[in-house]
Amino acid sequence: MSLKSRFLSIAAALIVIAAGASWLAYQKLSEDLIERWGRQVAEIQVRYDSARLLQSLEREIGLARQMADSTALINWAGDTGDQALEDDAIREMESFRANFRDSSYFVALRENGRYYFNNEKNEFAGKQFRYVLNPEKPDDAWFYKLIEEGRDFHLNVNPDTELGVTKLWIDVLMRNSAKQIVGMVGTGLNLDAFLQDIVDINQEGITTLFVDYNGAIQLYRDRNYIDFASVIKPEGQKNTVDLLFDAPEDKQKILGMLQLLKKNSGKVSHFESGFVTVDGRKNLAGVAFLPAIGWFEITLLDLNTLLPKSYLWPLVAVFIASLLITLIVFHLIIQSRIVKPIVGLEAAVEKVRGGSFTLPRLDKPDNEIGRLVDHFEKMTESLRDTTRELENKVVQRTDDLHRLARIDPLTNLKNRRGLDEALDEEIQRAERSGNGFGVIWLDIDHFKSINDQLGHQAGDEILCRVALWLKAGVRPYDHPGRWGGDEFVILLAPCDLLTLEHVARRVRETVEQESCKTGTPVTISVGGYFSKPGDNIDTVLRNADKALYRAKNEGRNRVCIGRPEDTEINPA
Repeated sequence: MSLKSRFLSIAAALIVIAAGASWLAYQKLSEDLIERWGRQVAEIQVRYDSARLLQSLEREIGLARQMADSTALINWAGDTGDQALEDDAIREMESFRANFRDSSYFVALRENGRYYFNNEKNEFAGKQFRYVLNPEKPDDAWFYKLIEEGRDFHLNVNPDTELGVTKLWIDVLMRNSAKQIVGMVGTGLNLDAFLQDIVDINQEGITTLFVDYNGAIQLYRDRNYIDFASVIKPEGQKNTVDLLFDAPEDKQKILGMLQLLKKNSGKVSHFESGFVTVDGRKNLAGVAFLPAIGWFEITLLDLNTLLPKSYLWPLVAVFIASLLITLIVFHLIIQSRIVKPIVGLEAAVEKVRGGSFTLPRLDKPDNEIGRLVDHFEKMTESLRDTTRELENKVVQRTDDLHRLARIDPLTNLKNRRGLDEALDEEIQRAERSGNGFGVIWLDIDHFKSINDQLGHQAGDEILCRVALWLKAGVRPYDHPGRWGGDEFVILLAPCDLLTLEHVARRVRETVEQESCKTGTPVTISVGGYFSKPGDNIDTVLRNADKALYRAKNEGRNRVCIGRPEDTEINPA
C-alpha cells in the first residue's frame, strides 16, 4: 500500500472517527442545549402569560373591590326594605357597570338572597333584580359556600343557568362597618373571549392553562376539561390538572410541583419545571404560582415542535465539512454562531429573572438562535413595559385608596381617620417647635329634629352646606373635617388663642348667616381648645369635646373655648 493510500486511509479513518465522535457529541450537545433553552423559554413564557392574565384581571378585581366598599350598597344591604336606599344602590351599580370590561355586574344580598344583574346590552335596565338565591338549590350553592368560607375575594368559572351565561366570575364579599358579611358583588368576563385572548394563543407547541389552588382546571383551551363551579364540588370530583397526563409518574410530578410552589409561595419569582408526557409527546412543563389570585399558571412546551433537532442539522454538515479543512475553523464557527449567543442569551435570561430588564448587547447570528435572541429581546421589552405599567397602576391605585380612606364621601372633608392623622402630625410638630395649635369641635343644633322633619336627604344637604361654609370660614391651610354624624372638627395651625377665638366666632356666624339665605336656618354649637406642647390626642379631643358640651348646655348657638380662664364667647 502506498504512502498516499495509507495517508488517505488514516485520514479517512480519522475523519470517520471524528465524524462519529462529533455525531455523538452533537446528539448530546443538542439535547442539552434544547433542554436548557426550553427551561429558560418555559420560565419566560410562564412569566409572560402570568403577566398578561394579571393585567387583564387586576383592573376588574380593583373595581369589584371598590364596588364592595360602596357606602350606598352597604347601607342598602343593611336595610333592604328602604326603597330610597335601593334606588341609590341601583344607580351605584349602573355607574360601575360602565367601567367593567364586560359591562356587566352582579350584586347578591345575604339578608334576603335577592340577586341583581345587568349586562353590556343594558338588557335588564329597571329590572336588575333577576331572582332569589336558594340555599337548597345546587346552582346557588356557590354563594353560600363563599360566605361560609369568608374569603374576601374569589375567582370562579361557572355557568349561570338562570341567566344563561358562562363567565369567569370575580366574586368580592361585601362587609358592613362591623365587618359582617352582608352580600357579594362582582363582575363576569366572557369565558370564550377570555380563553381566546389569554389561553388559546394559537402558537404550535405551546399550551397554557390555569388551575386553582387545589389543582382544579379553570382556564384551558379545551372547555371539556374546565372544572366549572369547582368551589362547591367535593375533592375527588373535580377536573384536576393530572387528568391531562396518562402516566402515573407524570401525574405525581405535576402535583408535586404544585405542592412545592405552595410551600415556597412567599419566595419571589419561584418557578418549577420538569418533563412530562402529553398525548405521547415529551413536553417541558413550567409552573408558577400567582399569589394575587391564588391560581397556578402551567405552560407545556413541546420542544420537538418549537425547536426540533432537524433545525440543527445544517450545523452538523458545516461541522463535518469544517473537519476536512481544520478543527480550529470549526471551533471558531461553533463558538461564534452557537455557544456565544446562547451564553449571552442565558446571561440575559438570568438578568430578567433577577428583575433587571436592561440587557447587554446580544449577538444575533443569522440562524434560528439569532431569531430566538431577537424574539427574546422583544419579549423582554414587552414584559418590561407590562411590568412598569402594572407597577404604575399599583402605585396609582394605592394612592387613590389612601386618599379615599381619609376623605368623607358625603362632604369631601377629611374623615375621622384623616383628622386623627392630621392631629397626630400637629402634636408631634408642637413637641418639636414648642408652639401650640387650636382645635374646634362643633355640631349642628337640633340636627335630629331636622332629619325627622325634613328627611335624611335634606339632612345630608345641610351637612354638605355646613362643610362648604366651614371651608369658607377657615384659612386655606387649616384642616376642617367631619368627625361623624353632624359633628365637625377643625384643626388650626399655626394658631394662637386669639386666632382660635376669632375663627370659631367667624365659623359660627358664617353658618348662621349663610343658612338663613337658604330658607332652612341652621345654628351650630362650637367648642374650642388651645393645645399646648405635651398634650396628647386624647387630651386635645376631650377638652374640645367638653367645651362643645358646655356650649350646648348653656343654650347652643354659641362658642366656648376651653382654656384656664374658661372664658365664654357668646354669639353677640
